[in-house]
Order: sequence, then C-alpha cells, then structure tokens
Amino acid sequence: MAIFTFRRIRAAFAVFLACALSIQPVMAQSILRDAETEAFFDEISEPLIRAAGLDPNNVDIVLINDKSINAFVAGGQIVYLHSGLIDAATSANEVQGVIAHELGHVEGGHVIRYADGASAAGRISIATLILAAAAIAAGAGEAGMGIMAAGQQAALGKFLAFSRAQEGTADASGARYLSAAGITGKGSINFFKKLQNFEFRLGIPQEDSYGRTHPLSGERISVLEDTYSADPAWTKPLNQKWESDFKRIKAKLTGYLSEPKATMRDYPESDSGVPARYARAYAWHKSAYPQKALAESSALVSSAPDDPYFLELHGQILLESGNPKDAVAPLRRAVQLTGNQPLIAGIFGHALVATEDKSNLEEAATVLKAAVAKDNRNPFAWYQLGVVYEQQGDTARAALASAERYLMEGAPQFALPNAQTAMAGLPEYSSDWIRAQDINLVAEAQLSKLNKKRR
Repeated sequence: MAIFTFRRIRAAFAVFLACALSIQPVMAQSILRDAETEAFFDEISEPLIRAAGLDPNNVDIVLINDKSINAFVAGGQIVYLHSGLIDAATSANEVQGVIAHELGHVEGGHVIRYADGASAAGRISIATLILAAAAIAAGAGEAGMGIMAAGQQAALGKFLAFSRAQEGTADASGARYLSAAGITGKGSINFFKKLQNFEFRLGIPQEDSYGRTHPLSGERISVLEDTYSADPAWTKPLNQKWESDFKRIKAKLTGYLSEPKATMRDYPESDSGVPARYARAYAWHKSAYPQKALAESSALVSSAPDDPYFLELHGQILLESGNPKDAVAPLRRAVQLTGNQPLIAGIFGHALVATEDKSNLEEAATVLKAAVAKDNRNPFAWYQLGVVYEQQGDTARAALASAERYLMEGAPQFALPNAQTAMAGLPEYSSDWIRAQDINLVAEAQLSKLNKKRR
C-alpha cells in the first residue's frame, strides 16, 4: 500500500513538474485577422516597442478569439491579446498598458526563463523524493508521506514565487516603456482596477498573493500608482486619434463575434455614429440581412469616401452577398489606398475570381502574388492564388499554392502530396521547383515527428 501511494504521489509531482516546464499557453483558439485592427495595434504599440529597445518590424501583436480577459507571450517577439480583453477595455490607453506589460516579458526573456523556475522547484522535489524513499524503505511510511507532501508544497511555492517575481518585473518594465514613450499610465491602473473588481466578484481572497502565479491586482495597483503618478506623462492627455480608432476596432469586433441581438442592444439603430454603424453592418451581415448591412456600409463610405476600411467592408458585404462584380470597384480602391494591404488584397483577388470573368484572372494573379509576398500568414490568399492558377491551366503552380497553404495551416499530410505534384510539373531547379522541394522536406519532417509521437 505504501509503495502504491508513493508511486502515485511521485507521478502527481511529475505531472506538476511537466506542467511547470511547459507553462507556455496553448493556442487552441483561432487567430482573428483584420487589416484595420492590425494597423491599429501596430500604431499604438510602436512607441512602446521602441522604448523596450526592440524593432517594431520584428514584433507582432496578435488577436486571439477567446472571451477571457487575458494576454500572454509564448516565445519569440509576439504578444497575444484575447478578444475578451479588447471587449473589457474602454480605451486604447488601457490596451497600451497591457501591451507594455507583455513587452516586459518579451524583453526579459521570461518564457525561456520559466525553465529556471521549474528547475529550482525540481531540485527541491528531487531532494524530498530521496528523503521520502529512504524513510519509506526504513519502514516509516507515514513520515515518508509527510516528507513527500512537504516537498511538493515547497517546490510549488518556489515556482509560484518565481512566477510572481517575473510579473512584478514585467509591471516595472511596462511602466518604464510608457514613461519613455510619453504615454500616461492611467490606462494601466484603470485596467488593473477592472481586474481587481473581477477578483472581488470571483471571491478571490485579497489578503496576499501566496499560491498564485500573479500578484493580486490590488498589490500591483499600490506599487504602480506611485510610479505612474510621479511620471511627467501621468497628466498628459490621451491621443484622440488612437481613442477614436479604438472605438471603431471594438465595435467591429463586437459586431463580428457577438450575437446580433447583443450587438443591436449595445449599438441601437438610433445611434448613427461610425462605431455603431460598423457594429450593425457586421451584425446584419451575419444575420443574412444584406440590404440592411449594405445600408450601414454605404452610409460609412458616404461619410468618408477614401477610408479604405469602409470600402473594404462595403466590398466584402457585396462579395459575400453574391455580388462580386459590384464588389470589385470598392475593393480595388481599398487596395490602392492601403498600398496593396495583403488581407484586403486577398479579398479583392477573391472578388476578381468570383466574377467568373476570365479577363480578370491576370489582375487577380498579380494582386494575390503581391499579397503572399508581403504576408506569410495569409493562407486565404494562397488558396485564391491556387484557384487562379488552376483556372489558367497551370496545375503545377496551383499545387504549389495549395502546398504553401496547407503547410501554413499545419496540415503537412496535405502539403506533402501537393508539393510532390508541383515538383513533377515544374522546371527542375527553377525557383518554384526549389520552393516545392523545401515544402516537401519540411512536410516530411513534420509527418515523421507526428508519427513518432503516435508510437
């Protein structure tokens, strides 16, 4: 009985240690991509990224479809924001406070250093495992169990303390970035207060943060409020363009993700402002009321004829409502105004293909090639380019486009045969043939790795 229990406890601690070593968030959720939203994130984060000593060209802010109020980094220079965080925020300044904190984790290399914390916890656990085993072997089963339990508690406490220390460091770094960028920390404090209210509602004890990976929001507020209030940027007014843009972004996200009834409640038809029209256009479109959706998007375009994102929305509604020919003009204009923004270009290419007019294929190919050259995270554009190649009778390049798309989507089992088809039909050692060969090698390696895991 003692041996069975000992094994169970050792296995339980092994699970804890494995979790600690791989404490990176799992991205099972879908990534949300929108040209305007990504441009907004780039704009509001650029001064913070520069303040952190990083290159804005190498840092991405990625939006995840998740209702929880969260943000994280998971290796590399990528900050992930949950859609629930955008919904909970009431200003661009609050979002900047979150981004600044996460950049603190990036600059500090905290994801990599999680292994250090787990290693320190592991050393405690290994020592207690040895002592417990010795006690049990000597016949002192209960003493051995006590040593084991105490060791696990100590190891877990050490790891949590390590995590809280990293969070405190990221808070301080975030405050430093905001100060260097001349951006007030009021939004950061406001957002922590929202989190504190959330903790109150959940009934989380507020005495101390022992047993938590993060300090309590109240503790963080008390530390940061003194830092922020002493900073010259504390009284600096908010950037009104960023705040106006945030209202648009939030409304689009609400219209896209929320139930139409909820959207109409938050943005009633009596509200003729831009955010409300944005939200309702998506809600009506989702509800299969194309005329009402087009009325909202038409009103937006009339108010600002050269706003590329209004044109994009109007063209997308036309396209997805079965009017690709009418969608071509606004989408072409949106692409021109944004310098061939890849996401918008992908939709434009789709519209050109959907007209079923062969004379549009050459333009579609040009636009889509430029889109995939600029954006390596755009499987939809690769799919559309594959359709263009297929309709042009170029089956080898159609297969190559499909291979690119499937590799990007994490489906090596489909990328591999398409890459092989492409290699068979392309001139040997041409640039496209070499690319197909590269995909073939990567897909084979990924499949081999998957097969080993299954064994």
